[in-house]
Amino acid sequence: MWRKAAVAALLALAVGYFYHTNPELPEQVLQYLSLPHPSTQGDPTLEQVISTAWETLITAPANQWGRVAVGVNACVDVVVSGIGLLQALAVDPGMGRDHEVLHSKEELKEAFIHYMERGSAAERFFTDKEVFQRIARAAAEYPGAQLYVGGNAALIGQKLATYPQLMVLLCGPVGPKLHEMLDEQIVVPPESLQETDEYHLILEYKAGEQWGATRAPQANRFIFSHDVSNGEMRALEMFVASLDEFQPDLVVLSGLHMMEGQGRQMWEQRLKEAVAAISDVRNAVPVHLELASMTDKDYMNSIMQEQVMPIVTSIGLNEQELLFLSQAGTGPHAELSSWGGIPDVGRVSDILLWVLEQHGRSDPESEADLTRIHFHTLAYHVLATVDGHWANQVAAVAAGARVASIQACGLQSIDASKVVLRAPLEFHSSHGEPREKLSLNPTEPVTVWHRGNVTFHLAPVLVCKQPIRTVGLGDAISAEGLVYSELRPQLPFL
Repeated sequence: MWRKAAVAALLALAVGYFYHTNPELPEQVLQYLSLPHPSTQGDPTLEQVISTAWETLITAPANQWGRVAVGVNACVDVVVSGIGLLQALAVDPGMGRDHEVLHSKEELKEAFIHYMERGSAAERFFTDKEVFQRIARAAAEYPGAQLYVGGNAALIGQKLATYPQLMVLLCGPVGPKLHEMLDEQIVVPPESLQETDEYHLILEYKAGEQWGATRAPQANRFIFSHDVSNGEMRALEMFVASLDEFQPDLVVLSGLHMMEGQGRQMWEQRLKEAVAAISDVRNAVPVHLELASMTDKDYMNSIMQEQVMPIVTSIGLNEQELLFLSQAGTGPHAELSSWGGIPDVGRVSDILLWVLEQHGRSDPESEADLTRIHFHTLAYHVLATVDGHWANQVAAVAAGARVASIQACGLQSIDASKVVLRAPLEFHSSHGEPREKLSLNPTEPVTVWHRGNVTFHLAPVLVCKQPIRTVGLGDAISAEGLVYSELRPQLPFL
């Protein structure tokens, strides 16, 4: 008994001290103290409360997809310790520096350090085929290196194939090794098969891992490749041609980011051809576009304003991609160089609304098709949808958050002892005015707010304390969100 009294006294003294030194004690701290926490009586933790609540929230939509076509980037991922491989390549640590395209081992090292010190994911094209092949051989021979299904399309296809009711078509450059690793439920057209595999190297690092003066604030990965088949999206026309026979309910497109490293002349022409191909299917079925890391603002602007984004129905992206999208289009908070930690919910909300207003269909008079954005970052996810077009989004955003926790930890279900809540307990609907003050309720862990005719759903992520693998998390999140989403076609605006 005296121990509990002593702990209570110490806590009171600590709170009193902080209040005296800072009279405006953050309300978030007070709120946190009032929420359920573990005790000697066995009260559930916040993580346990949220995990239990998810089981009730995550329900299947009334009308589910039956056939999903996915394309067009596919490869074999070689996953290896980033620091270990660079040391094996006799590269010394040094200063980080970003490069839009990689030409040498030195530039590889600089770009890797640049993103490692931020804990951010990135993907780059390596121009020198011979040097890349030597690095790839070293990676494959490095102790502990692992081979996985790779490429956003193939990873999304693999995740969708875990649902027995779904028939999945995958189009992309599928070599013998990749074909062997794909789920047997996935249908691969004969035209997609090729004699050799495309390899991507995934340099992973753990939270707190250090190389020279660089220390990773969180676990993540750096991806690079010399992949011309995916880089030129050679499978796109074949993908679109296969849709007539397959008759999908949903089309998932990815791989546009791979074209960025091929040079402006190539991507300008190829992007026009991609838009023409996508336009052939957009009236028949919804199209979800999965974005990935890019650095060329002109290229991103072409995707966003002139080319692709207005003709797709849904997009998926992470915090780096969202901020870069705003920087490229001089949108809200474009002055930020990076998020500097967990992205502010209000700023994220501002950019998502801007995308749907400027490049989507939030205006009933707009000819754009974009009505849904699935944003994901380490600590939380947000689904922003134009009212009247989508249903079951509470379940969809919660399902995406749940799969992020499960897959990162390499488990079949949530283990509350292996995850931690890092989402803000209080936040605002906008960074500017007017804005609404919102809070996270662990027993109903999806927070909903409205701005105009756009509805936002936020779900916290139970972050894995010791992640097993970070590659493919974004693809799994988007796939899971789509499985639980229901499209309401041709409904009028409310």
